[in-house]
Amino acid sequence: MNKICVIAGVGPGNGASLSRQFSAEGYTVVMLARNQDYLEGLSREIPGSIPMVCDVREPDAIKAVFSQIHDQTGSVDTLVYNAGAGQWTSIMETSTEGMHSSWATNTLGLLVCAQQVIPGMSERGAGNIMVIGATASLRGGAQSTAFASAKAAQRSLAQSMARDLGPKGIHVGYLIIDGIIDLERTRTRMPDKADDYFMKPDAIANSVFALTRQDRSAWTFELDLRPFGERW
Repeated sequence: MNKICVIAGVGPGNGASLSRQFSAEGYTVVMLARNQDYLEGLSREIPGSIPMVCDVREPDAIKAVFSQIHDQTGSVDTLVYNAGAGQWTSIMETSTEGMHSSWATNTLGLLVCAQQVIPGMSERGAGNIMVIGATASLRGGAQSTAFASAKAAQRSLAQSMARDLGPKGIHVGYLIIDGIIDLERTRTRMPDKADDYFMKPDAIANSVFALTRQDRSAWTFELDLRPFGERW
């Protein structure tokens, strides 16, 4: 039976690599993002992928797109929540709009996406919900007021989900990405950094997929990924 993987938040880094990884493993991959042109271009490169436009900050948009997914492909086997954005400012510079957008992207979007796939997974007694987190979920920096608080809320939500859904056969995993992703824009911004300073999106995708293959008797909830040069 063909398996379905939905990746929420597909861009040129982790999202694209996750899409390629699950496609290579035989999944039909549904890619969600706001940029229709980018999604359609990427979909032409990935066999069996389906691009669908969705803003995860909008609960009604999430519900609509998952209704379409269920009608078109069937029940979802794996959800990878890769959407992440936030306002990077100090407390006095943080706007209410920036705070809300950060929380809606990282936490509310995860909640609503998960609610769309949990019933089918519970019925089968199997499924995976993988959440791409950040070091900011563990500590707040002076310039990460909105982002860090949103990521901390996201991590707590994932913990609650894991405790509730684990007995139902649904594996919830939270991956803390502690480092700079290897992208054209990060290379341009940091031209003096060595190759091993950056985290490879394909390597991150491989770790995510590995969690979905774990035996239920030894599931990982939280996994830290970082290059050796990162301070922690």
